[in-house]
Amino acid sequence: MSPLSSLGIASTAFNFFSALGTGASSKADAGRSDFAASLALRLAEQRTQSFDALFGAMAGKSAVDGLGSSLESLYDGLFGANGAFAAGSANGLSASGRNLSLFDPESAYRMMTDINGREVTYKAQFAELSEMKAAVGDMQRAGAALAAKMADGTAADDDPALAAELQSFVAAYNEWVGRFEDTVRGGGLLAGTQAAEISLYELRQSVENIFNGAMGGVRGMSDLGLSIDPATHRATLDVDRLNTVLANNRDGAVAAVAEFGQNFARSAELLVSENNFIPNRLDNLDRVIDYIADNRSSLQAEFGLGDPARPSALVAKALAAYERMQMI
Repeated sequence: MSPLSSLGIASTAFNFFSALGTGASSKADAGRSDFAASLALRLAEQRTQSFDALFGAMAGKSAVDGLGSSLESLYDGLFGANGAFAAGSANGLSASGRNLSLFDPESAYRMMTDINGREVTYKAQFAELSEMKAAVGDMQRAGAALAAKMADGTAADDDPALAAELQSFVAAYNEWVGRFEDTVRGGGLLAGTQAAEISLYELRQSVENIFNGAMGGVRGMSDLGLSIDPATHRATLDVDRLNTVLANNRDGAVAAVAEFGQNFARSAELLVSENNFIPNRLDNLDRVIDYIADNRSSLQAEFGLGDPARPSALVAKALAAYERMQMI
């Protein structure tokens, strides 16, 4: 495709929006909506801020009513009633990387700068979320192991052994929270990422579920002394309280721990199962990363080179992890 052929920019923009909005499954809507929708909205905003200036058109079309209308407005801005390209023929890029044939080369250049930065950010997010997926798998195994120890009698009849198993689980859980709690907060790599936020929330809710052990007269793990601090989200185990319940209702306590381990493992498994939050987010990230890579030349030819990305130290570290993943 020639850089500014009559359908060049419209075609590239349409494909870019389509790639951002494509998901692996209709079931993925909840997991990818914050991702694809925010990207589509961001570039739709770029359309209103940059494309209007680029082509000096679209009078009276200031509102963005959705993807279809924004693309229609973009097309109207690019082409007149007779289909003639509004900005003229392509003359290539200047020495500074701008497309001087456009009405406003600087706005187009800023758009490409934004795309360059987002590509790096998405790669960093892919690496971070991949680590989270692996960690959720570790938590699934921790829950399953706890349930297994209750079922095979390894710890069920020995108070210190049962307490040790719960302490081991608490340590694993706190390591999980310590690794990923900050990454979903403001400034973190996965801030605002629904898949990551839900993963932390769901596993916390699983620990706090008051119905574990209900059939045996136990109201959740908090009755056994295992609780979550509401401020730090770290788990603690009150061994004295555990021993008291074991002395008065051993069968109920052991059943509660077994049920908790099973349910916790099931919650973790769902988070990383096919067509669920983390896999769908990773799939969407992968699609957009591939799209930008496959279409970089045409995007740059039409909008300019843009400034290279300047990742923060945090992003650069995750980006290095992403590059190592691609070498495996």
